[in-house]
Amino acid sequence: MKLGVRLKLLRRTLRERRKLAQYVREIKVPRSESDGDIADVRTLDLVASLVMACPNLEKLVGFYPVYGHEFNRLTHALSTRPRLKEHVWMIGENFAITERSRKQLPPGLMDMEQADQFIHFHESWDSMSTLFLYSHKQGVLERDIFVQTLYRLPALRHLCISSFDMDDFDDATLQSLPPLLSLRLQDLEGVTFWGLSEFSRTRSGQGITQLSLINLDIKYLSAISNLFLHLTSLQRFTLVQESSPEVAGGELVFQPVIASQQLRYMHWNILFPESANKNLADSIRAGGFPNLRTLRAPSDHDGQLQMLCRPRAQIVLPSDKYSKAYRASIERNPDGHSRTLFTARRQAQQRIDDARKAAMFHVVVEEDGVVHEIFDIPGYIGTVGSPINYNLDPDVPGSDNALIDLPDLVDGSKEFAPKDGCTGMWNASHHAGKKWWNHTERYRYLPVDLQRFF
Repeated sequence: MKLGVRLKLLRRTLRERRKLAQYVREIKVPRSESDGDIADVRTLDLVASLVMACPNLEKLVGFYPVYGHEFNRLTHALSTRPRLKEHVWMIGENFAITERSRKQLPPGLMDMEQADQFIHFHESWDSMSTLFLYSHKQGVLERDIFVQTLYRLPALRHLCISSFDMDDFDDATLQSLPPLLSLRLQDLEGVTFWGLSEFSRTRSGQGITQLSLINLDIKYLSAISNLFLHLTSLQRFTLVQESSPEVAGGELVFQPVIASQQLRYMHWNILFPESANKNLADSIRAGGFPNLRTLRAPSDHDGQLQMLCRPRAQIVLPSDKYSKAYRASIERNPDGHSRTLFTARRQAQQRIDDARKAAMFHVVVEEDGVVHEIFDIPGYIGTVGSPINYNLDPDVPGSDNALIDLPDLVDGSKEFAPKDGCTGMWNASHHAGKKWWNHTERYRYLPVDLQRFF
């Protein structure tokens, strides 16, 4: 069956049955193998016509074409859906903007028409609660456009901003964000530890319950401490970076170094932790996180954080031994630093097995001075009675990466080469025969909830 036939049949049905179309809240569009970076115009127009047929549409999932600051019918169609609740912007490179960048410095790389058009797309989205802004291959979205756009979304509560350079998103832009519940900042070279500290004091940050900081290279623990101190509603915190945030030179240190009374979940992944893991462990030990219930630390190379959590008998998954990544991790230098969950689980399980080999204490059964039995109670890793669960499971089942990322959302490679796809065989008993039910094999789609990014 040719690409788009099913979409055309669906469009025809929705146009003919308008009452049915009013009940459509979500559309899943199959990926095209020829999409590449920029989807085919015909595909965009086809999906746009499908969107226009659904007046109460809330979500368009599985199809995230790159927007290069040029008009297309799909973006226009989505901008007319007042009940749309989530949207993913893949901001791509624009030839005219690239040419201007060779002759002048920002701001002003986007012309007036491009800026007004982008802002105008958001004017009808009064129900928009979740927004992703991602710079795809040096896509540009200037500072004032960020601010004007976000303040046109009165229902916005969950925001992800990723991969913009310092000319587009910096500390000043961060201070201008509207009040949010969830915020994910990823690969933003313009955001510094100072900007994060200042943001924690703004009115916009007071209501944040979930905060993710990915590859921001935070240099000092004081920035994280300020976040915990001022974000009094924070319940989930994620930190991922390569370098270790340290205590600034000459700064007095009191335990706990970092603390949060209300935090319940922490993802702490520092590839080269140096003293960061020790400072976190000391802070937990000093009572800095009384309500922490889940700790995920793939880079807990020496088990300092595992020692503070509830003991577990087994942490490796049954499927690990069949994984190529697991077999490769065995061949690596065991002292090498890695973020893979297979390696983290193998190291954690090795610590558990090593502790189990040695007896922690002995139980002696004695009667009338005669020893009848001696029982050895094996050791364990962890703290008995700890409320913290040591978790090394991924956000996406089967993934080797702990944290869900943009490729998990936009990558359609599984739809191109299905291993257990659907061909319509479930309907093979139909009296019309194979020509009626058979279709091109397609991947069994597993929905990705955008809330898992926070």
